Amino acid sequence: MAPSDDGETTRREYHKLVRDDIPEIVHENDETPITHVADDEEYAELLGEKLVEEACEFRESGDLEELADVLAVVDAVRERRNVVEDELRELQAEKAAERGRFAERIVLDAVEK
Repeated sequence: MAPSDDGETTRREYHKLVRDDIPEIVHENDETPITHVADDEEYAELLGEKLVEEACEFRESGDLEELADVLAVVDAVRERRNVVEDELRELQAEKAAERGRFAERIVLDAVEK
């Protein structure tokens, strides 16, 4: 915990999955990271939360760096589930063959019966 301007210790709570080098970066900023290693169940849950977080950041900013973060989380999920990239791409291609892609920019406004 880092001391505040008045000499008291402050603490910011996160409980979120971070990249492996973040604790060292926190140390370099003269702060003390409090961490633990997630078990399989917690890791799966936190990866899902991280995917949503990164997707929201990309949606807000449109920055390619944020899109790269989305891909990094997708890779972590894929690796955790022991899925090779080619298998994921094959599933993507099957879905595209069944339902199409997003190339035509179609927006479904409503469905009537």
